[in-house]
Amino acid sequence: MASGKEITSPPYEEKESAVDAPPPEMIQHIDDKILKHSHDADAAMKAFEGYEGQTLELSEETNRRLLRKIDRHLMPILCIVYGLNYLDKTTLSYASIMGLKLPPSDDKLKSGIGISGPEYSWLGSLFYFGYLAWEYPTSRLLQRLPLGKYSAFNIIMWGIVLSCFAAVENYSGAIAIRFFLGVFEAAVTPGFALFTSQWYTKKEQGFRTGIWFSFNGFAQIFGGVVAYGIAVGARKHGTLIEPWKLIFLVTGLLTSAVGVLFLWIVPDNQLNCRWLSKEDQILAIERIRVNGQGVGNKHFKLYQLKEAFLDPLAWAFFFYALVADIPNGGLSNFFSQLIVGFGYTPEESLLYGTPGGVVEIVALIGCGWLGDKLGYRVLVSMSGMCLALLGMILIVALPLSNNKGRLAGYYLTQASPTPFVAILSLISSNIAGYTKKTTVAAMFLIGYCTGNIIGPQTFRPQDAPRYIPAEITIIVCYAICLVIMAFIHVYCVWQNKKKEKIRNAEGYIRLENQEWLDLTDRENPEFVYTL
Repeated sequence: MASGKEITSPPYEEKESAVDAPPPEMIQHIDDKILKHSHDADAAMKAFEGYEGQTLELSEETNRRLLRKIDRHLMPILCIVYGLNYLDKTTLSYASIMGLKLPPSDDKLKSGIGISGPEYSWLGSLFYFGYLAWEYPTSRLLQRLPLGKYSAFNIIMWGIVLSCFAAVENYSGAIAIRFFLGVFEAAVTPGFALFTSQWYTKKEQGFRTGIWFSFNGFAQIFGGVVAYGIAVGARKHGTLIEPWKLIFLVTGLLTSAVGVLFLWIVPDNQLNCRWLSKEDQILAIERIRVNGQGVGNKHFKLYQLKEAFLDPLAWAFFFYALVADIPNGGLSNFFSQLIVGFGYTPEESLLYGTPGGVVEIVALIGCGWLGDKLGYRVLVSMSGMCLALLGMILIVALPLSNNKGRLAGYYLTQASPTPFVAILSLISSNIAGYTKKTTVAAMFLIGYCTGNIIGPQTFRPQDAPRYIPAEITIIVCYAICLVIMAFIHVYCVWQNKKKEKIRNAEGYIRLENQEWLDLTDRENPEFVYTL
């Protein structure tokens, strides 16, 4: 193969304590285990049938050509869909000040579809109940079903569901829409993590994940401008339907249309990619050999599920998502009302929320690029969380009269997703074994859902307009997140040192095509964790 190595002996399994050489019985045990894996290998193994003993030449020029082609076809559609993913679930925030409900001061009255402040908070959470209920099943379906087609199906369906919100007439209908919106959007983030690990090398994944996730910021800008335009147009000229219904129709139908486009453009993997030649399909797989992960395995492996539940790194990812998304759940549903609390009108809040999207874009792309360049993805991403912590302190500490200073503090909080995105890219880079990867992605997003369910409940109507208890909760959560990120960095450094000792032990020889055996990150001594 491209590495030019002719290797015939298997590695031995990593143990908790480092040893100088594996005992004979361990070698025999792993011989049997590797033989078993060879019959249940990654789909990439099939791509190389007939190439035994041959060396595939992947020059630097060819690699760059392939990367450009992959970027040109995949990145635009991934970015647009992920932006719509954010826009669609936060459309509720725009609608809340466009007639869906009354301001908190009028909480006892009814308007729009007849919901009060507490009911609105529960609508913010109900999206994540649907997400939570379906997250693990959809992660298994992402493994079992064709990845591109199943992802496209979910995109089309969540657009249809969102547009149906325009027909909602009561709180019960709104509950159903928000729940099923969460069900269909549950496939997007884990699916995109799989796409990223499937098409890009470890050194490319952090930057690319930062790019497609940064379209949350573009969506915030786009959504704010569209909502502002609809609100102003409705006030000046009137509309045939209520403005808050119009925003749901526009975003929902746009999403479904993009879903159809996604179905045409995005393949399930390199082997059925219509915009790559047969030779380029093989080379596109060869270029990700360095990941040690392959492109997909449809078989459920119980031992990988167990390993995921016993892996400290997986639980660190879970607890980070849980703690980090308590602030996210609150801010994403209440940012318009928070800005109104700074002393601005509802229409101004729609427009003044957009610069926060710029901060998010710059922070995500900048940290993603710098993290990959320096090789310290986790540490670099922590800078965004430090900015967010400073921003929330400004919101709490500055007096009510300092509207501009508090608004600037809100903008800084929009840098908070940088560690979340870094961890999402680490699921692509640092978790191997397809069953384990889908399980850890599900764990991460279950934490994400739980945090987002809790978040809106911290913004209580009686605390308006300052929402001091919610803001203090956010500060504490941000501080805890920094501690968890530091642990993840230290743990990965420690694991890399252990694996290096194993590789340097006498008698260790690497197995040919070991990358395609669907080994987990812990059982593969060749696997190096990205920092």
